[in-house]
Amino acid sequence: MYGYTKLEDILPEVKKTGACAIDIWPKVHGDQREQVEQMGDAKFRELLDKNGVSLGCITQYKLGPFGLQNEMRFARKFGCHTMVCGGKGPKNLKGAELKAAVAKFLEQMKPHLAVAEETGVTIAIENHANNLIDSPDSLKWLNELRPSKNLGIAFAPYHLPQDEELLSELIETLGDSLAVFYAWQHGMGCMKKLPKEQELLQMPGRGSLDFKPLVESLKKINYNGWTEIFMHPVPRGIPILETTQAVTAEINRSRKYLEELL
Repeated sequence: MYGYTKLEDILPEVKKTGACAIDIWPKVHGDQREQVEQMGDAKFRELLDKNGVSLGCITQYKLGPFGLQNEMRFARKFGCHTMVCGGKGPKNLKGAELKAAVAKFLEQMKPHLAVAEETGVTIAIENHANNLIDSPDSLKWLNELRPSKNLGIAFAPYHLPQDEELLSELIETLGDSLAVFYAWQHGMGCMKKLPKEQELLQMPGRGSLDFKPLVESLKKINYNGWTEIFMHPVPRGIPILETTQAVTAEINRSRKYLEELL
């Protein structure tokens, strides 16, 4: 959301959005993970403490689901219990082939889930486009076959049909496997440059997706994972709006919309 903005400028904004924790990303979407490496653990911890913020999540598509072991050990040092990445395996499968591919992926995940259990981290797989885990059925198989509670789902409505009934039923089916909920809709997409008002249609309360049924389903399953108000700008790495203050205001506009649905 804040792009390549310095952590020193982002962290004072966190509480202004009603949040208590941050999700840090590496390049190309942001560079906060690289900033932490550059400043060192002690300085990062000092910044978190100064602003009364915790490290809630690390997103690591770059490392992938089979490259997270050292990152999970880093997360443990900061009491971070959630890590997001994509799945790994063949694409565009259906039926029995999809189930078999998800089962194979979960078997391959077992050594990594052992480290997740050791470090207290939940690896949350996002239903990202062009991925093994990208469809409602793939999410259902992931939920049904997961071998450990330390494997969860980062649920992204953006990448699914924009059908409130389907999304709500899927949330209820996935239940306690949901670790992250992206308050994010498709709008007019995020793959080509659009006028800012059109790009912002990804945000809750701006595009056509009604989040009320989704929120009601989250309440029904007693969801207690992270919720991230989210969108992608074009190009990646820039803030969604020109100033840090404007980004915060836009997050709060969406937060107000969601809170009114509770």
